[in-house]
Amino acid sequence: MLKKIVLTTLAVALSAALCAGHASARDYISIVGSSTVYPFATVVAEQFGKTSNFKTPKIESTGSGGGLKLFCAGVGVSHPDITNSSRRIKKSEVAICEKNGVREIVEVKIGYDGIVLANSKKSKTFTLTKKDIFLALAKQVPDPKGGEKLVKNPYRTWKDVDPQLPNVKIEVLGPPPTSGTRDAFVELAMEGGAKEFGWIKAMGKTDKKGYKRIAHTIREDGAFVEAGENDNLIVQKLEVNPDALGIFGFSFLDQNSDRIQGSLIAGVEPTFEAIAAGDYPISRPLYFYVKKAHVGVIPGIEEYLAEFTSPRAWGEDGYLADKGMIPMPEEEREKFAADAKKLNALQM
Repeated sequence: MLKKIVLTTLAVALSAALCAGHASARDYISIVGSSTVYPFATVVAEQFGKTSNFKTPKIESTGSGGGLKLFCAGVGVSHPDITNSSRRIKKSEVAICEKNGVREIVEVKIGYDGIVLANSKKSKTFTLTKKDIFLALAKQVPDPKGGEKLVKNPYRTWKDVDPQLPNVKIEVLGPPPTSGTRDAFVELAMEGGAKEFGWIKAMGKTDKKGYKRIAHTIREDGAFVEAGENDNLIVQKLEVNPDALGIFGFSFLDQNSDRIQGSLIAGVEPTFEAIAAGDYPISRPLYFYVKKAHVGVIPGIEEYLAEFTSPRAWGEDGYLADKGMIPMPEEEREKFAADAKKLNALQM
């Protein structure tokens, strides 16, 4: 009898929410977004499904940009409740959300990750700098002959970039533009390398659009290969071609350390400890975003947030750290756990 009353109450609530333009008629949490955050969210979802009375959330790996596009498209049963992201949401995306009626978004930062350039263990480990990465992958680079002039990227081998690097063809397999990993890689690695040239760095103050065009545009002549959001497929390709490099989140390298190895960046190996200490040069925060309008309508969202932000999940010794996620300092965890519990709306 009690179960019947509860179900009747839920049905009434869902019907009322539908009339108000909110999500309804779905008894599971729908999550989209980042391929980097996907394995972490999946572990939490599985744990949540096992230990609660709610259904296991359904998660789709769409890339950060793709997930935010779906998330911001509207409120209702056909739109996701949560989107994972390996970068922070942009102001332009918040504006799209608001335009489509998604007006209260809860931001939860979950931890940190490093971006690695990995290759097959059949080959030698690469030792690169951000400058090497920029010169190898940018569409236009400073003229090797000197002067403050850009030319179409002439480098064909890593040895062309730096005589101390291997004499092998530059071939880097990476994610598409919809990926947060791609965004972070371009911003942290390539832009970091572009800044090594004083005259390009100065453009950041005098010509921001020109500066970003130089620092963020990847070459399209075959040296960089868009390999989609499927990191497993990239690993398979690296095993077939030991000379190629692939771009991953650290957690994926950690899970496949028997097959691939991470390049040293500025002499620092991509390890859990180096990223946690802030020593590894290419690292970034990870997030997920919650549609507040769906909380209390789609069952289990608050409880899912409680599981994700619990010490057993994202703590220093939590099960997410075992999967390769770098935990935040305790103060940050407390702040974002409180935001999740109170459903505090995002402030940009």
